[in-house]
Amino acid sequence: MTGAGKQLYAELWVSLASLLRSYTAAYGLNGNLQATVELGEEQITVRHGNAWLELARRGARIDWRRDDGRAGVLELTEAGRLRDCDPRFQNRDLHPTDEELPVGTPDLGHPIEEEMDMAAEAWARELMHE
Repeated sequence: MTGAGKQLYAELWVSLASLLRSYTAAYGLNGNLQATVELGEEQITVRHGNAWLELARRGARIDWRRDDGRAGVLELTEAGRLRDCDPRFQNRDLHPTDEELPVGTPDLGHPIEEEMDMAAEAWARELMHE
């Protein structure tokens, strides 16, 4: 990975932490709730009560895990999106399962990408409602 690539992923990483701070703050407004977001070069930890999310970064790769045992692997793209490394083996409820998809829907064997802010919003919503 080039120096420019490393810098890009580091900046996207900081942006992801900022999005998590913003969305957890927004979800906490109604109930006067607050989450903590800790940012390091290679780790982001978000905590709200007993709920937590840990993200660990190695270059563009992000390993995530939740307090309830769910975990997965994502990849930052140069476009600022998050890509499931293998959606068939991810256990995060962002995408429908094969059983939930209408007949004739293409196989989920290809990587699924989502905007970074959508992923941060989903994680924040889960954390702040637990």
